[in-house]
Amino acid sequence: MKAITREWLNAANDDLIAMEVMGGREEITNMVAFHAQQAIEKSFKAIVEEFNFGNIKTHHLESLYSKILPILSGFNERILAELDTVYIEARYPGDLGLMPHGKPSIEEAAVYSREAVKIKEQIELFLKNRNS
Repeated sequence: MKAITREWLNAANDDLIAMEVMGGREEITNMVAFHAQQAIEKSFKAIVEEFNFGNIKTHHLESLYSKILPILSGFNERILAELDTVYIEARYPGDLGLMPHGKPSIEEAAVYSREAVKIKEQIELFLKNRNS
């Protein structure tokens, strides 16, 4: 595995840790959604780097997923689409991680968190098995 690939996965892991610490707190479900989006984005970018797909400058999960589909598939596209609506370029501090309908519910945040963990773990396993 390339060093840059490992860096992306380590950065994704930081987001997973943040989600774990924040999980179950209704007042910050938006931040859980934000970190889920970030963890998935960084996990996808690890694949992009490992397979030399070029410098893809996007935060759009569906676009990144389409780039890695020839290599890896099976992720929940509905959740990716939902997380693509996270307001990343916030103009006000309270907006960060908001979705079009506002803050996600605790249940939604938990779903996003589980999917982010699943994607990162599957990508790491895929890369580990590939390099074995």
